[in-house]
Amino acid sequence: MLTELEKKIVASIQGDIPVVKRPYEKIAKQLDITEEILLETLKKLHEKGVIRRFGATLRHQNSGFESNAMAAWKVEEERVEEVGKKLASFRQVSHCYRRNPTKKWPYNLYTMVHARDEEACRETVRMMSEATFIDNYAILFSRKELKKTSMKYFSTS
Repeated sequence: MLTELEKKIVASIQGDIPVVKRPYEKIAKQLDITEEILLETLKKLHEKGVIRRFGATLRHQNSGFESNAMAAWKVEEERVEEVGKKLASFRQVSHCYRRNPTKKWPYNLYTMVHARDEEACRETVRMMSEATFIDNYAILFSRKELKKTSMKYFSTS
């Protein structure tokens, strides 16, 4: 369970980090704590696995990566971990998830693939298929982004 201070700290870093010389100092001032306390708490939350990582969010369409697709894979249950790790190792893959298949949709492993165009996406999926010896898959190309936000777990208000 998180303390109230930890919740406030998590809330303060869920959105945009200030683009200033000392962003943590600015966040700490807003929380009425020292920068040292903020950094120590963030380190502790990271060590406990509450915070996995910090990262920049790239608008892939604005950076030349105009195509993305979800590849759905049918993988034997005993190979899901092995194949999942192999697929996740491709630099073009941003997400890799295991999900339960259904009678009408037999796929149980999903990867989000990003590339410059649809052909490059298809080529990446083909290489992934060759690398894992999985040839039962479906490619679902994104057509329009309707919503893309990071989850906000705690409110700042």
